[in-house]
Amino acid sequence: MGSFAAFLRRSGVRVTGSDQNVYPPMSDVLKQAGVELFSPYDAANLDRIGGKPDLVVVGNVISKGNPEMTACESRGEKFVSLPEFMEQNLLPKTRNLVVAGTHGKTTTSSLLAHVLAAAGKSPSYFIGGVSQSLPHSFHVESSGNFFVLEGDEYDTAFWDKVPKFNHYLPNDVILTSVEFDHADIYADLNAVKKAFSGLVSRIRPGGRLIACVETENVREQVRNAKVPVITYSRNSSDYADYTFSGLVSSAEGIEFDVFCRSEKIDRIRLQLPGEHNALNALAVYIECRELGLTPAEIKAGLASFQGIKRRQEERGEVRGVLVIDDFAHHPTAVRETLKALRSKYSGRRLVAVFEPRSATSRRKVFQKEYGEAFDLADSIQIAAAFDQSKIPADQQFSSQELVADLNGRGKEAAFFESVEEGVKSVTALAKSGDVIAVLSNGGFGGFIPKLLDSLKG
Repeated sequence: MGSFAAFLRRSGVRVTGSDQNVYPPMSDVLKQAGVELFSPYDAANLDRIGGKPDLVVVGNVISKGNPEMTACESRGEKFVSLPEFMEQNLLPKTRNLVVAGTHGKTTTSSLLAHVLAAAGKSPSYFIGGVSQSLPHSFHVESSGNFFVLEGDEYDTAFWDKVPKFNHYLPNDVILTSVEFDHADIYADLNAVKKAFSGLVSRIRPGGRLIACVETENVREQVRNAKVPVITYSRNSSDYADYTFSGLVSSAEGIEFDVFCRSEKIDRIRLQLPGEHNALNALAVYIECRELGLTPAEIKAGLASFQGIKRRQEERGEVRGVLVIDDFAHHPTAVRETLKALRSKYSGRRLVAVFEPRSATSRRKVFQKEYGEAFDLADSIQIAAAFDQSKIPADQQFSSQELVADLNGRGKEAAFFESVEEGVKSVTALAKSGDVIAVLSNGGFGGFIPKLLDSLKG
């Protein structure tokens, strides 16, 4: 929503918006774009544009009964969801490259858009995060045919309870992974798999599915596809069309060989750490090769990509203590992120600070799995779960139980109740040479800037 608002403002449209909470990096993007923000929600915000709005675009966080939404309906304002707007106005005539999956879709879609742009293909793109290599997160290019979309499985709007990606008219789909997530809208794993099956079934004639077949959940999607499928994996035992090998990790990133049906065809370099990012890059390599880019164009684009804000992002180093910001909140993402940081910052003590904030992490769905996800951290600090007031007590995730589980596994772990208490605790244990990875999918009460200030003494 924020990226779209900024795009409209750059296009000369007067835009205002409302939200309950606004925090970086998107708050910075909106401010720089000149989008006027209001908080909290209030019916009066509809009139602060200086007259009747021509259109109200409603995000999926808005529920029936929201004061602005109620006023919008009672006044007869014209409103639409963002996916509906795109389906009707932007996507019918473009070749739509949709990147979907439980993990990796922000990085992979950003990487794909960057490689295409670097090769002079003038792609349009819509990405949920903030790329370090693209000037914007939402961009429409009149001269290009490709539209890269981060395919979000979250629901569209309170009146349209289907995944956003159902509206994206896909020609090609990159499917990175399928796991249970978004416990607030999906009842179980089968419901998640059904949502992704819907996306695969919507691939338009002449399109393709590019799928990471490391799990049975994705292999199920491949078996049901009605379009050509290209598979990839890090494991040669998966008999994938594309694999990688010979991965070398350093402070500058990773390098690895690309194999197509067991034949080495290239060696590529990436500034990002970790095997999970090698998989993301491999998916982009495949898609760009299929779209006709030369190996030199693809390699140059991959090598020049600088990453995504809040994905293994270095936020500052104080007295030898490096602080990393990362969005990881699902157990798989936590594990892969720590694995990547361990390889990039080899020999340094790794401290993980985790805030259970997402709809899934605040529930006990993965209570046991989180205990195993932090194995590669040397020390772990777990925050109290973010607002659980609307979650039944028997379904609430317990940070204290996670700490007890970690201690039982021989890990150094502790619980903290407030941001201030956590900053104090982490500052006290920090030593020169440490890498502190702060993991949260929200603002975390400004934990990182407060920690950096505290480390300065």
